[in-house]
Amino acid sequence: MEINNEKIHKSTLKEHQDCSFKILLLVDRICRENNISYFLTNGTLLGAVRHKGVIPWDDDMDIAMFRPEYERFVQIIQDLLPSPYEFVGPSTSDTYPMELGKVIDGSTTLIERWSYNQLGGVYLDVWPLDAVSDSRMLRRLHFSAYKILNRLLYMRNRDPYKRGHGVSSWWPRFVQFAFKNSTLQRWMHKVQTACDFDKHDKVCMLDNGEKSIISKSVIGHRRDGYEFEGHLFYGPEDYDTYLRALYGDYMEIPPENKRRVHRPDYLDLQHSYHDYKDTRKFK
Repeated sequence: MEINNEKIHKSTLKEHQDCSFKILLLVDRICRENNISYFLTNGTLLGAVRHKGVIPWDDDMDIAMFRPEYERFVQIIQDLLPSPYEFVGPSTSDTYPMELGKVIDGSTTLIERWSYNQLGGVYLDVWPLDAVSDSRMLRRLHFSAYKILNRLLYMRNRDPYKRGHGVSSWWPRFVQFAFKNSTLQRWMHKVQTACDFDKHDKVCMLDNGEKSIISKSVIGHRRDGYEFEGHLFYGPEDYDTYLRALYGDYMEIPPENKRRVHRPDYLDLQHSYHDYKDTRKFK
Protein backbone atom coordinates (compact mmCIF):
# COMPACT_ATOMS: atom_id res chain seq x y z
CA MET A 1 0.00 0.00 0.00
CA GLU A 2 1.27 3.43 -0.92
CA ILE A 3 0.46 6.37 1.30
CA ASN A 4 -1.00 9.45 -0.34
CA ASN A 5 -1.87 12.92 0.85
CA GLU A 6 -5.63 12.43 1.07
CA LYS A 7 -7.47 11.75 4.31
CA ILE A 8 -8.84 8.27 3.65
CA HIS A 9 -11.48 6.41 5.61
CA LYS A 10 -12.17 2.95 4.26
CA SER A 11 -14.52 2.19 7.13
CA THR A 12 -17.47 3.86 8.81
CA LEU A 13 -17.46 5.30 12.30
CA LYS A 14 -19.71 2.44 13.46
CA GLU A 15 -17.27 -0.16 12.11
CA HIS A 16 -14.41 1.62 13.88
CA GLN A 17 -16.37 1.67 17.14
CA ASP A 18 -17.23 -2.03 16.81
CA CYS A 19 -13.57 -2.91 16.27
CA SER A 20 -12.52 -0.91 19.34
CA PHE A 21 -15.29 -2.52 21.38
CA LYS A 22 -14.02 -6.00 20.54
CA ILE A 23 -10.66 -5.03 22.03
CA LEU A 24 -12.39 -3.76 25.18
CA LEU A 25 -14.29 -7.05 25.53
CA LEU A 26 -11.06 -9.02 25.12
CA VAL A 27 -9.12 -6.96 27.67
CA ASP A 28 -12.01 -7.14 30.13
CA ARG A 29 -11.99 -10.94 29.90
CA ILE A 30 -8.22 -11.15 30.36
CA CYS A 31 -8.31 -8.78 33.35
CA ARG A 32 -11.09 -10.79 35.01
CA GLU A 33 -9.31 -14.07 34.46
CA ASN A 34 -6.08 -12.69 35.92
CA ASN A 35 -7.58 -10.57 38.71
CA ILE A 36 -6.31 -7.29 37.26
CA SER A 37 -8.23 -4.26 38.48
CA TYR A 38 -9.11 -1.79 35.76
CA PHE A 39 -11.92 0.71 35.29
CA LEU A 40 -13.55 2.51 32.39
CA THR A 41 -12.34 6.09 32.11
CA ASN A 42 -12.65 9.28 30.08
CA GLY A 43 -15.29 9.16 27.33
CA THR A 44 -15.80 5.43 27.73
CA LEU A 45 -16.95 5.85 31.34
CA LEU A 46 -19.01 8.86 30.31
CA GLY A 47 -20.59 6.79 27.55
CA ALA A 48 -21.43 4.00 29.98
CA VAL A 49 -23.12 6.38 32.43
CA ARG A 50 -24.84 8.73 29.96
CA HIS A 51 -25.48 6.50 26.93
CA LYS A 52 -25.14 2.94 28.26
CA GLY A 53 -22.61 2.51 25.48
CA VAL A 54 -20.30 4.34 23.14
CA ILE A 55 -20.74 8.09 22.76
CA PRO A 56 -22.26 8.31 19.26
CA TRP A 57 -19.55 10.61 17.86
CA ASP A 58 -16.59 9.03 19.68
CA ASP A 59 -14.24 6.52 18.06
CA ASP A 60 -11.76 5.48 20.76
CA MET A 61 -12.08 3.71 24.10
CA ASP A 62 -10.17 4.07 27.35
CA ILE A 63 -9.52 2.12 30.51
CA ALA A 64 -7.25 3.04 33.42
CA MET A 65 -5.42 1.28 36.24
CA PHE A 66 -3.62 2.31 39.39
CA ARG A 67 0.11 2.43 38.60
CA PRO A 68 1.07 -0.84 40.39
CA GLU A 69 -1.72 -2.70 38.58
CA TYR A 70 -0.75 -1.09 35.29
CA GLU A 71 2.84 -2.30 35.66
CA ARG A 72 1.62 -5.84 36.33
CA PHE A 73 -0.68 -5.63 33.32
CA VAL A 74 2.19 -4.52 31.07
CA GLN A 75 4.33 -7.45 32.23
CA ILE A 76 1.78 -10.16 31.42
CA ILE A 77 -0.56 -8.88 28.74
CA GLN A 78 1.57 -9.67 25.68
CA ASP A 79 1.59 -13.39 26.49
CA LEU A 80 -2.17 -13.45 27.05
CA LEU A 81 -3.34 -11.71 23.90
CA PRO A 82 -4.47 -13.96 21.03
CA SER A 83 -3.40 -13.13 17.50
CA PRO A 84 -3.83 -10.62 15.88
CA TYR A 85 -3.99 -8.49 19.05
CA GLU A 86 -0.86 -6.84 20.44
CA PHE A 87 0.21 -4.60 23.30
CA VAL A 88 2.36 -1.59 22.44
CA GLY A 89 3.86 0.95 24.79
CA PRO A 90 7.09 2.54 25.99
CA SER A 91 8.27 -0.86 27.23
CA THR A 92 7.82 -2.57 23.86
CA SER A 93 9.80 -0.26 21.58
CA ASP A 94 12.50 2.41 21.84
CA THR A 95 10.67 4.37 19.15
CA TYR A 96 7.18 4.31 20.69
CA PRO A 97 6.02 7.96 20.79
CA MET A 98 3.48 8.05 23.62
CA GLU A 99 3.41 7.84 27.42
CA LEU A 100 0.63 5.25 27.75
CA GLY A 101 0.03 1.71 26.59
CA LYS A 102 -2.37 0.51 23.90
CA VAL A 103 -3.88 -2.85 23.03
CA ILE A 104 -4.25 -2.86 19.26
CA ASP A 105 -5.85 -5.02 16.60
CA GLY A 106 -2.84 -5.92 14.50
CA SER A 107 -5.00 -6.91 11.54
CA THR A 108 -5.97 -3.26 10.97
CA THR A 109 -4.13 -0.08 10.02
CA LEU A 110 -4.63 3.28 11.71
CA ILE A 111 -2.67 6.49 11.34
CA GLU A 112 -3.79 9.10 13.82
CA ARG A 113 -2.18 12.05 12.03
CA TRP A 114 -0.13 12.20 8.83
CA SER A 115 2.39 14.44 10.56
CA TYR A 116 2.88 12.23 13.64
CA ASN A 117 5.18 9.23 13.70
CA GLN A 118 2.74 6.61 14.90
CA LEU A 119 1.66 3.62 12.86
CA GLY A 120 -0.50 0.87 14.31
CA GLY A 121 -3.98 -0.58 14.38
CA VAL A 122 -7.30 0.25 15.98
CA TYR A 123 -6.63 0.49 19.70
CA LEU A 124 -7.81 0.57 23.28
CA ASP A 125 -5.96 3.14 25.40
CA VAL A 126 -4.67 1.81 28.73
CA TRP A 127 -3.84 4.68 31.09
CA PRO A 128 -1.86 4.53 34.34
CA LEU A 129 -3.12 6.52 37.31
CA ASP A 130 -0.18 7.94 39.20
CA ALA A 131 0.16 9.37 42.69
CA VAL A 132 0.54 13.11 43.22
CA SER A 133 1.65 15.11 46.23
CA ASP A 134 -0.68 16.80 48.73
CA SER A 135 1.45 19.93 48.29
CA ARG A 136 0.05 22.28 45.65
CA MET A 137 3.52 23.61 44.84
CA LEU A 138 4.97 20.13 44.36
CA ARG A 139 1.99 19.15 42.23
CA ARG A 140 2.54 22.14 39.98
CA LEU A 141 6.19 21.17 39.54
CA HIS A 142 5.09 17.60 38.84
CA PHE A 143 2.61 18.65 36.14
CA SER A 144 5.06 21.14 34.65
CA ALA A 145 7.72 18.44 34.26
CA TYR A 146 5.16 16.12 32.71
CA LYS A 147 3.97 18.76 30.22
CA ILE A 148 7.52 19.59 29.18
CA LEU A 149 8.41 15.95 28.56
CA ASN A 150 5.12 15.30 26.82
CA ARG A 151 5.85 18.20 24.49
CA LEU A 152 9.38 16.98 23.85
CA LEU A 153 8.07 13.50 23.00
CA TYR A 154 5.60 15.05 20.59
CA MET A 155 8.27 17.16 18.89
CA ARG A 156 10.62 14.18 18.77
CA ASN A 157 8.01 12.26 16.74
CA ARG A 158 6.47 15.04 14.67
CA ASP A 159 7.25 15.90 11.08
CA PRO A 160 9.56 18.90 11.62
CA TYR A 161 8.37 20.41 8.35
CA LYS A 162 4.68 20.21 9.20
CA ARG A 163 4.47 24.00 8.97
CA GLY A 164 7.18 24.49 6.36
CA HIS A 165 10.97 24.67 6.31
CA GLY A 166 11.28 28.00 8.08
CA VAL A 167 11.69 28.97 11.73
CA SER A 168 8.82 26.66 12.80
CA SER A 169 10.95 23.63 11.87
CA TRP A 170 13.94 24.60 14.03
CA TRP A 171 12.55 23.50 17.40
CA PRO A 172 11.40 19.98 16.38
CA ARG A 173 14.64 19.50 14.41
CA PHE A 174 16.66 20.46 17.49
CA VAL A 175 14.68 18.06 19.72
CA GLN A 176 15.14 15.23 17.23
CA PHE A 177 18.89 15.93 17.10
CA ALA A 178 19.37 16.38 20.85
CA PHE A 179 17.24 13.61 22.37
CA LYS A 180 16.77 9.92 21.83
CA ASN A 181 13.18 8.77 22.08
CA SER A 182 14.17 6.10 24.61
CA THR A 183 15.80 8.76 26.81
CA LEU A 184 12.66 10.89 26.83
CA GLN A 185 10.57 7.83 27.66
CA ARG A 186 12.86 6.95 30.55
CA TRP A 187 12.58 10.48 31.93
CA MET A 188 8.82 10.44 31.41
CA HIS A 189 8.46 7.26 33.46
CA LYS A 190 10.50 8.81 36.28
CA VAL A 191 8.26 11.87 36.28
CA GLN A 192 5.06 9.82 36.16
CA THR A 193 6.16 7.70 39.12
CA ALA A 194 7.90 10.48 41.07
CA CYS A 195 5.47 10.14 44.01
CA ASP A 196 5.44 6.89 45.96
CA PHE A 197 2.07 5.37 45.10
CA ASP A 198 1.66 3.67 48.47
CA LYS A 199 2.39 6.83 50.46
CA HIS A 200 -0.03 9.23 48.77
CA ASP A 201 -3.82 9.26 48.71
CA LYS A 202 -4.36 11.47 45.68
CA VAL A 203 -3.99 10.10 42.17
CA CYS A 204 -4.65 11.32 38.66
CA MET A 205 -4.13 10.68 34.99
CA LEU A 206 -1.39 13.23 34.42
CA ASP A 207 -2.51 13.82 30.85
CA ASN A 208 -5.89 15.09 32.11
CA GLY A 209 -4.27 17.75 34.26
CA GLU A 210 -4.88 18.90 37.80
CA LYS A 211 -8.66 18.85 37.40
CA SER A 212 -8.54 15.04 37.46
CA ILE A 213 -6.87 14.76 40.88
CA ILE A 214 -9.00 12.57 43.12
CA SER A 215 -8.73 10.41 46.22
CA LYS A 216 -8.03 6.72 45.70
CA SER A 217 -11.31 6.04 47.50
CA VAL A 218 -13.24 7.60 44.60
CA ILE A 219 -11.96 4.79 42.39
CA GLY A 220 -12.11 2.20 45.14
CA HIS A 221 -11.02 -1.35 44.37
CA ARG A 222 -13.41 -1.51 41.40
CA ARG A 223 -17.14 -1.73 40.95
CA ASP A 224 -18.73 -4.08 38.47
CA GLY A 225 -21.96 -3.50 36.61
CA TYR A 226 -21.33 -0.53 34.33
CA GLU A 227 -23.42 -1.29 31.27
CA PHE A 228 -21.74 -0.56 27.96
CA GLU A 229 -23.14 -1.82 24.66
CA GLY A 230 -25.07 -4.60 26.40
CA HIS A 231 -22.10 -5.87 28.44
CA LEU A 232 -21.01 -5.12 32.00
CA PHE A 233 -17.61 -3.63 32.83
CA TYR A 234 -15.70 -2.31 35.82
CA GLY A 235 -15.79 1.34 36.79
CA PRO A 236 -14.89 3.61 39.70
CA GLU A 237 -16.65 3.30 43.03
CA ASP A 238 -17.89 6.90 42.85
CA TYR A 239 -18.41 7.67 39.17
CA ASP A 240 -20.21 10.95 39.87
CA THR A 241 -17.26 12.58 41.65
CA TYR A 242 -14.88 11.21 39.03
CA LEU A 243 -16.88 12.41 36.01
CA ARG A 244 -17.62 15.81 37.54
CA ALA A 245 -13.89 16.33 38.03
CA LEU A 246 -13.31 15.59 34.35
CA TYR A 247 -16.36 17.09 32.65
CA GLY A 248 -18.38 19.21 35.07
CA ASP A 249 -22.07 18.72 34.23
CA TYR A 250 -21.38 15.46 32.42
CA MET A 251 -25.02 14.50 31.78
CA GLU A 252 -25.57 17.51 29.53
CA ILE A 253 -25.15 16.62 25.85
CA PRO A 254 -22.73 19.14 24.30
CA PRO A 255 -23.81 21.02 21.17
CA GLU A 256 -22.57 19.53 17.92
CA ASN A 257 -19.89 22.18 17.42
CA LYS A 258 -18.31 21.34 20.80
CA ARG A 259 -18.19 17.57 20.45
CA ARG A 260 -14.67 16.23 20.49
CA VAL A 261 -14.13 13.95 17.50
CA HIS A 262 -10.91 11.95 17.03
CA ARG A 263 -11.31 10.63 13.50
CA PRO A 264 -7.92 9.39 12.28
CA ASP A 265 -6.32 10.50 9.05
CA TYR A 266 -6.11 6.92 7.76
CA LEU A 267 -8.12 3.87 8.74
CA ASP A 268 -8.22 0.45 7.09
CA LEU A 269 -9.94 -2.41 8.91
CA GLN A 270 -9.09 -4.97 6.23
CA HIS A 271 -5.29 -4.82 6.15
CA SER A 272 -2.59 -5.10 8.82
CA TYR A 273 -0.34 -2.16 9.58
CA HIS A 274 2.56 -4.64 9.38
CA ASP A 275 1.98 -4.74 5.61
CA TYR A 276 1.62 -0.98 5.23
CA LYS A 277 4.37 0.75 3.27
CA ASP A 278 4.91 3.92 5.24
CA THR A 279 6.74 6.53 3.18
CA ARG A 280 6.32 9.45 5.59
CA LYS A 281 9.44 11.36 6.67
CA PHE A 282 10.00 12.65 10.18
CA LYS A 283 13.52 14.05 10.05
